[in-house]
Amino acid sequence: MHQRSFTVDGPGTLIGRTIAYTEWGAETNPRVLVCAHGLTRVGRDFDVLAGALCSDYRVICPDAAGRGASGWLPGAADYSYAQYLADTAALLAEIGATEVDWLGTSMGGFLGLMLAASKSSPIRRMVMNDIGPFLPQASLLRISGYLSKDQTFADVGELESYLRKIHAPFGALTDSQWRHMAAHSTRPAGEAAGGGIKLHYDPAIAEAFSLATGADIDVWGLWDKIRCPVLVVRGQESDLLPRETARQMTERGPKAALVEISGCGHAPALMADDQITAVRDWLLDG
Repeated sequence: MHQRSFTVDGPGTLIGRTIAYTEWGAETNPRVLVCAHGLTRVGRDFDVLAGALCSDYRVICPDAAGRGASGWLPGAADYSYAQYLADTAALLAEIGATEVDWLGTSMGGFLGLMLAASKSSPIRRMVMNDIGPFLPQASLLRISGYLSKDQTFADVGELESYLRKIHAPFGALTDSQWRHMAAHSTRPAGEAAGGGIKLHYDPAIAEAFSLATGADIDVWGLWDKIRCPVLVVRGQESDLLPRETARQMTERGPKAALVEISGCGHAPALMADDQITAVRDWLLDG
């Protein structure tokens, strides 16, 4: 595993800031898997999965703008899918990849959906973890509710307790997995906040996300344009990917394969052996 970063210098990507990513496997492997995390998460969430797949893939796990080790954007309005797509193009150019497999959890899956629907899509095969082309407003409002709380924590243990509560739908993680997640979810709160630590992401992301909660989100038109094979992973108790939406995803557009994960809501953490095996077997089947 190597932690890498580069400075954005291309047009349309808000130049002069850092995009960070974790790389697993041989740099010379032409088979590349990009793992894109959820709204408030980081690329290090995929450490377990990447470790299991790095003998077959060069695995790239970026931190999206405003998260983890990547640079923050100037303001809330800059946190858009247009910007994330531009950053993705910059990342692929940096690693020299013209064709990739894509695994996206939640926001990362929605980004993959948009990229796969484009005319010049670089995606060969795609796994969408608990996300689809229809997002219910009620679920978006639930996420916005915890995202808007810019809390300060005394230490990593207190932050971990908070993550265990708000991310309980991720499933039955081990103590070490929760600790790993917490350890990569912090930033100093600063003297103005009285010390302590905060969650790693730019608070402006909450403002940007709140703009998307005014109604259901429906992009079935994009889904119908996708031509690459798709696997949909759904938490059996998910509120963001309703069962009916998942069913329709198997019947239209790319006619996705579907795997449901028991004991999970939004979204399966993809750390359990059976979840990793399901993803790995499907990816390597093509």
